[in-house]
Amino acid sequence: MLVSERRERILAHVSERGTVTIPELAQILSVSPMTIRRDIDLLAEEGGVRKVRGGVRAPSKTPAPRAPAAAVSPERRAVAALAAGLVEPGMAVGISGGAISLALAEELAGIPELTIVTNSLPVSDLFARPDRADEPYTQTVVLTGGVRTPAQAMVGPVAVRALEQLHCDIVFLDVHGLDVQAGMTTMNLLEAETDRAFMAAGREVVVLADHGRWGVVGLTTVADLDDIDRLVVDAGLADDARAQLAAHVGELLVADPRES
Repeated sequence: MLVSERRERILAHVSERGTVTIPELAQILSVSPMTIRRDIDLLAEEGGVRKVRGGVRAPSKTPAPRAPAAAVSPERRAVAALAAGLVEPGMAVGISGGAISLALAEELAGIPELTIVTNSLPVSDLFARPDRADEPYTQTVVLTGGVRTPAQAMVGPVAVRALEQLHCDIVFLDVHGLDVQAGMTTMNLLEAETDRAFMAAGREVVVLADHGRWGVVGLTTVADLDDIDRLVVDAGLADDARAQLAAHVGELLVADPRES
């Protein structure tokens, strides 16, 4: 059994039963208690479970507080606003986790008849059923059941399997790092797998990044720059970086915060 599969089964048992002991999990999964403890340590760090004496329990249902809108930089808001112009009513739109993705979701909230496919819990909250009949209704497909990242996104095999059955008109990915050699990167192996599944589910892949992501290389590559249909960045990106990116991505769109 793969490590990722074992941890998915731990999450499934905890979700179903609420609290499970380490000996029970070791017996169910046919591994040592020490292996289960290592899995639990990682899952607890990701926020997927809570450690208790002798076992593990489901995390609190109380959602983590969202950062105020002012915490999003003008550069990121400009990127989100420009990217939102690519979306038309009636589209199926994939949105990954991340600060720029959340800002994009806020820009899209008023567009009617969208179907939002997301693994981001804060994004899904924005598209909850409206209280008033005259407000736009958006169908939301939330990919859950995986490992939760610090950005409150669910990643892993469960999300990947769900995406294999879905088809989006456009997919937006909030990227950790961009580099000519390393490509688009992230620090989370499961997030890389989920992002690749997002890309495969979309007719068009749009990557969102502020200029600070240029030259950053994370732990693992999600995809090459050539796999990006459109890259939206802010005007703080240096001219030489723009030239390098424009030579690889399908289209480079530059957002000016002064115009947003």
